[in-house]
Amino acid sequence: MFSLYLECRQQEKYLLIAELWDRGSSGITETDLPGGGCGLRAFFDRDNQAQGLAGEFSGWSARCQYEEPRDWVAVARSRLDPQCVGDRFFLVPEWRDDPTPPGRLRIEVNPGMAFGTGAHESTQLCLEALERELQPGMTVLDVGTGSGILSRAAELLGVKRVIACDIDPVAVELARQPLSFVGTADAVCSESIDLVVANISPEAVIALAPELMRTLRAGGIAIVSGFEQPEVGSVAAALSASGATLRESHAKNGWSVVVVDKL
Repeated sequence: MFSLYLECRQQEKYLLIAELWDRGSSGITETDLPGGGCGLRAFFDRDNQAQGLAGEFSGWSARCQYEEPRDWVAVARSRLDPQCVGDRFFLVPEWRDDPTPPGRLRIEVNPGMAFGTGAHESTQLCLEALERELQPGMTVLDVGTGSGILSRAAELLGVKRVIACDIDPVAVELARQPLSFVGTADAVCSESIDLVVANISPEAVIALAPELMRTLRAGGIAIVSGFEQPEVGSVAAALSASGATLRESHAKNGWSVVVVDKL
């Protein structure tokens, strides 16, 4: 067994993680680096892959080292602890039986290989925004649902219907069971949604801004995150060009959420 260590920008890490899984990784850990970067360590069982992978990912300061065999699923699970988010949510790994604190809504998390454990600041910012913005009876669209945390949060807050979408087949398998599911936002009827939430990359938000606004009814709300504070301006500009008005933005440890209203 060996590990491959890469250093990348935060906005690159999800694509790299997907590529590492495709190459047969048996587990991946990540750490934040000074200056906003990210360190990824991917573990592989076949030692004869080391030289080839080091060359393939050389653009990310790739380094290989040999490791003692370990149960990486158990290691990953040991690093996920229950946590309270916002005023109302309690996120807990599905293999834990910790009691739900009084007054909290329980969301059981099984991220598998999809984004969304609740530990990331962008997910927490979205959950906090949902607490503020959701009203009972709303129809919600969750774009890039990942493990389905935001969709389940919306259901617990009493919305009429949640439609989740994601193009990642792993996310589809994890999230689809309790949800209405479509592949992409362009399959959603125009002006049929009261609130859109999208916790994805800034590039994806900018590209999808016209679609997000198309699905919203007049007066509808969009909550978008997955980007850092310096990228708020470009995200807000793309949403504004598609018919939105910026209402507020919030930040946590360098990550941001933007809330806009459709004109």
